[in-house]
Amino acid sequence: MPKLTPVHYEKLIKLFELDGFQIARKRGDHIRMTKPGVRRPIVIKTSPREVAVTHIKTNLTSAGMSRERYFELLEKM
Repeated sequence: MPKLTPVHYEKLIKLFELDGFQIARKRGDHIRMTKPGVRRPIVIKTSPREVAVTHIKTNLTSAGMSRERYFELLEKM
């Protein structure tokens, strides 16, 4: 399995949108995304532009998304 690497925040937003998430609100440098059936929203920081690996891992856990699904969606983009 490939190693997680930092990605641009816009690419991460598009990836979660492919999985059914929608932008619920934008406030400052934070974008909050929700999906029906997922208890906690995911939050993506827009500053710095590259989202850190730890932040990606946290969002994958909150979204209930596996690493396999993450890389599958990443390939589709």
